[in-house]
Amino acid sequence: MSDLSINYAKLKLKNPIIIGSSGLTDSVDKNKVWDRAGCGAIVLKSLFEEQIENESKTILKKYESPGNHDLIWNYVKGNKVMDYLNLIRGSKNYCSIPIIASINCYSDGSWIEFASQIESAGADALELNISAIVSDPAVHPMESSEKYINILKRIKDIISIPTIVKSSRLFNNIPWLVNQLKNNGADAVVLFNKLYQPDINIDTLKIISGSVFSSPQDLSETLRWLFLTSSNVTEIDLAASTGVNNWKDVIKCLLAGATAVQMVSALYQDKERKLIPEIIHRIEEWMDSRGFKSINDFKGKLNVEPAADKTVFERAQFMRYFSNHT
Repeated sequence: MSDLSINYAKLKLKNPIIIGSSGLTDSVDKNKVWDRAGCGAIVLKSLFEEQIENESKTILKKYESPGNHDLIWNYVKGNKVMDYLNLIRGSKNYCSIPIIASINCYSDGSWIEFASQIESAGADALELNISAIVSDPAVHPMESSEKYINILKRIKDIISIPTIVKSSRLFNNIPWLVNQLKNNGADAVVLFNKLYQPDINIDTLKIISGSVFSSPQDLSETLRWLFLTSSNVTEIDLAASTGVNNWKDVIKCLLAGATAVQMVSALYQDKERKLIPEIIHRIEEWMDSRGFKSINDFKGKLNVEPAADKTVFERAQFMRYFSNHT
C-alpha cells in the first residue's frame, strides 16, 4: 500500500494536498468539511493588512476628529485579530490535521507583532502571503525581495512555529529569492500566490476583474520554477500553487520537486466535495502501478540537475517543443 505522508515545513501531513488560503477556509464549519474530505492540511483565509487599514479609514471618515486615528485603528485591528484567533482555536478544536494561519501583508510595520497571538492561539504554522507588485520607476527592483526578507526576519523574531512564505512570480531569479528566504529562516516557500487579474470592458471603458480562478495553462509557469528551484535550493520545502486542477497536476508538481500542493480554484468548483478523495485515490493507484512506496520515491525525479546549464535546459525544451509543432 502506497504511503502518501510527507513532512512539510516541519509538519507531518498524511498527504501532500493542502487547501490554500481563500474563502474556502474562512470558517470552522468549512474547515471541518475539508478535514473529513481527507486533505493533508488547511491554510486559513488570510488576515489582510490592507483590509484593516481600509475599514479604519471608512470609520474615520464618519467620526473624524483629532486623535481618532489611533483609536479607530486599534479598535478595528483588535476586532479583526480576535475573530481570527477564534477561527484558529475553533479549527484546531474540530480538525485533526495541521492548521496554518495566514497573513497577507505588504509592509513590515509593527502590526505584525500580533503574530505571537496567532502562535498562542494554536496555529501549527504561519504563512506570509506578501504582496510584491511594484510599478514606481523610482523603486529599485531589489526592494521587493528585500521586503520579503525583512518581513520574514521580523516574524521569526516573534514566533517559533514554522514560517512559510508565499511568493509572487514577479521576480527574475526565483531560486535566488528562495535561497535568501531559506537562509533567513523560512521553513517552506509556496510558488506562487494568485495575483489579481485585470481586464477591460470596452463598452463601459472601465477596468474590471478578470477570471478569479486559475486555469490549467497557469500550471506550466509553476512547473518551470519548481524544476529550476528544487534542483538548486536544497533543505527547504516547496509547495506548488496556481494551476493545480486535478490528480495529474498534483503528480506533475511532485515530480518537479514540490513537497506539497495547494489547491483553491478547482475546489471552488467542486460543489459536492468529491475532488480531494478522488485525487488521493488516483495518486495511490498511480504510485502502486509504478511500484512507488512513498512520495519521496518520485519527488523531484524530473527536476533539473544542479550542475546543468539552465539556459541549455530551457533552450532544449524550447526547440523540442517547436520541432513537434511545425
